[in-house]
Amino acid sequence: MRNASVVFQVMTEIEVQAKAFRADYARTRVEIAKAIVGHEQIVDGVLTCLFAGGHCLLEGVPGLGKTLLIRSLSQALDLKFSRVQFTPDLMPADVTGTTIVVETEHGRDFQFRKGPIFAQIVLADEINRATPKTQSSLLEAMQERSVTVGGVSHQLERPFFVMATQNPIEQEGTYPLPEAQLDRFFFKLIVGYSNRNELSAILDRTTTGTEPQLSRVLDAAGIIAYQKLVRQVVIAPHVQDYAVRLVLATHPQGQFATPMANQFLRFGASPRAAQTLVLAAKVSALLGERSAVSFDDIKAHALPALRHRILLNFEAEAEGRTTDEIIQNIVDTLVTDARA
Repeated sequence: MRNASVVFQVMTEIEVQAKAFRADYARTRVEIAKAIVGHEQIVDGVLTCLFAGGHCLLEGVPGLGKTLLIRSLSQALDLKFSRVQFTPDLMPADVTGTTIVVETEHGRDFQFRKGPIFAQIVLADEINRATPKTQSSLLEAMQERSVTVGGVSHQLERPFFVMATQNPIEQEGTYPLPEAQLDRFFFKLIVGYSNRNELSAILDRTTTGTEPQLSRVLDAAGIIAYQKLVRQVVIAPHVQDYAVRLVLATHPQGQFATPMANQFLRFGASPRAAQTLVLAAKVSALLGERSAVSFDDIKAHALPALRHRILLNFEAEAEGRTTDEIIQNIVDTLVTDARA
């Protein structure tokens, strides 16, 4: 009886936290909507990355509001924000910081000066314009949440969230992100054009001399608490197995590979893809007031979780195939419950 009482108390606390999470999530969306017109799916994707503890890559042509979205999110959250404009001449030390010689009362001394990476929300603007050497300066920070300079490791303040933007059109003078870098992004979100009504609303907001005032919704402690809550959401073994098989289906010539994957893929997704699918699905379950993850929760995040983690072969590129097309084919053809 005592054990049952403890379990009931824990479940009640989780339900209370889940209700608060949904309320704060909705409030954050409302604040962001004061500055961003439309792009609801992109906003949801960014917030899913945040509460799942991942990083986000936004891809779209210039002028679609990618940078504004990230700035608006930083304004709605009481977190330290920094922006790094990636350019070909940017050096790793410009991002991580460097050790300098300073004069003190006891003589010369070496001191570490922190770079812009030492924030909680970091905007890596036009990340593919910097050289691979500079891009790699983010690898340790994104994975280990630390920065090592001169053999000394410096821990980053939690939560730590990197949002990067890149332009898919103007490729001259750019450096495509290596696979190791791409794999560290939780989601890759494609930002599309605004429709007629949205564009009209954008003009109303930006050409009348008024600027939206965003209110703070969450602080660091609240976000960390919700990130822990997400991991407490239950996922049944057969639903988790579906996420596993979905990732394995991207491995050409593998046991679960579809004919389309075998024909058009060179490399499949990594284990990080399975982690992404499960964590994103847990966020969806919380928002949907469900106590456990469903198959639809997994399916809903297949495109943003996998599109940057699989590599097309020459035949796919020659025929104009896309990663989204192949992923959607896997989702449409893969049996959900292997027990059936």
